[in-house]
Amino acid sequence: MKLAFLTNALVSEEMNNIEKMAAWAESHGFKAMEVGPKLPLDESAYAGIIEAGKVQVKALTYCRNFLSSNREEADAHRTELLRRIEMAGRLGIPVVVTSTGIHNRRTDERYDSYDSIRPLPERSLNEVVSWLGRVLEAAEKSGVKIALENCPLMGNIAISPEMWSLLFERLDSPRLGIAYDPSHLMWQFMDPYAPIRELGRRIFHVHAKDTEIDRDRLRRTGILTDFTWWRYRLPGLGELDWTRFLSALHEIGYAAAVSIEHEDPVWSGTAEKTKQGLSMAASFLRNVPGSGLTAGFGERDR
Repeated sequence: MKLAFLTNALVSEEMNNIEKMAAWAESHGFKAMEVGPKLPLDESAYAGIIEAGKVQVKALTYCRNFLSSNREEADAHRTELLRRIEMAGRLGIPVVVTSTGIHNRRTDERYDSYDSIRPLPERSLNEVVSWLGRVLEAAEKSGVKIALENCPLMGNIAISPEMWSLLFERLDSPRLGIAYDPSHLMWQFMDPYAPIRELGRRIFHVHAKDTEIDRDRLRRTGILTDFTWWRYRLPGLGELDWTRFLSALHEIGYAAAVSIEHEDPVWSGTAEKTKQGLSMAASFLRNVPGSGLTAGFGERDR
């Protein structure tokens, strides 16, 4: 498994292109990156980084609501995702990480009582299947894999083992899989370990992120008042058993990127704290017993 990081947390006025990001990565022991939507898509610059061979680009990421009721917004997001799929194919980037979209229109009065809380994922299934069919056609032409992120806090229905099963039943493509992030399963009170074996080779990408749950606050608010009872943390600062998690990935033969997604509010706020947080997370993960995480890459990855 190759240790990487998602670039979003580091993007700033000073760190605003792929060359600067790759230079920071190399100088801090990272040999792989997952490039998020905050960095401009300068294809020639990306090609130069990849050709140099010092830092790999393991994935391009673009997660938005592709089924937004705002048609102009939805179309703009769809265009950006398809652009990344085509670019990934030309550059040999193996994975594009994305969301499914979720529609935000009330179309069925049977669900009105639930709509006051949130849209129900299954209501969007048919529209998601139709859109992802187009995405998978583009992925097939470009020779890349599509990894669905499991974060509920965006336009997305691929948020649970139940929804993954429904999607895979309808879209039986070897190019469709999951960008597995245990942190989202934890605050939804799902098992973050068991689905790894169930998904197996459907796991195309992994986000390294932890979750801290404030149970005293939870007892006061319940799960629906607000989200003040949990927060994302860097690996090792939350409740996930990282030895168990990484061991489960080894058991299924996972050998792709484990990408640190830095959304920890304690180690954010300034560029220096963010960089320190990423470095701390990398050090922690490399020292998890039996992690097998490597900073570099072998001949098969060149």
